[in-house]
Amino acid sequence: MSEPALTRCPWPGGDPLYQAYHDQEWGVPVHDDRRLFEFLVLEGAQAGLSWLTILRKRPAYWAALAGFDPQAVARFGPQDVERLLADPGIVRNRRKVESAINNARAFLRVQEEFGSFAAYQWRFVEGRPLQNAWPSISHIPASTPVAEAFSRDLKQRGFSFVGPTIVYAHMQAVGMVNDHVVDCFRWLELGGRRPRRGTAK
Repeated sequence: MSEPALTRCPWPGGDPLYQAYHDQEWGVPVHDDRRLFEFLVLEGAQAGLSWLTILRKRPAYWAALAGFDPQAVARFGPQDVERLLADPGIVRNRRKVESAINNARAFLRVQEEFGSFAAYQWRFVEGRPLQNAWPSISHIPASTPVAEAFSRDLKQRGFSFVGPTIVYAHMQAVGMVNDHVVDCFRWLELGGRRPRRGTAK
């Protein structure tokens, strides 16, 4: 007798790469600075594109951006910009490429001030994931007041491609908020609680 199919959030559809990302990564709390930098870069690259497109380009980004080492990326110069713009494996948009380098430098400044980027970032949710209980994906907001505050602070610190919608997608990806729908098997696994309905405020 076969195992019953898992109930997921509907957005991964039937794509195996998207399903694996949903099942293994999306919404899992991340406290590793290099991973946080990776997601900041990828979320910025995704602006105007589908997340699945970025997932497919993720290995090329890993190779092109020194394994998402912010110290290495912060040292990139004009020749690196041209190299990246010639790389067919990534999004060849000059503003996005230059943003990745600029954000690496801003990232290092935050690390110096707070000890780690994780310590800085998780302050916005008091150190633990916000737990929501959305009945369907149509209820999930594109942004929240927390994301707006986080976005404003990032911009003040010199980051780019960090508008509230991008920042909220980042928060969802790195587990600052559990936005799996209540019927999804990952909602409970990541701390969802049925008696209480949060609003990510």
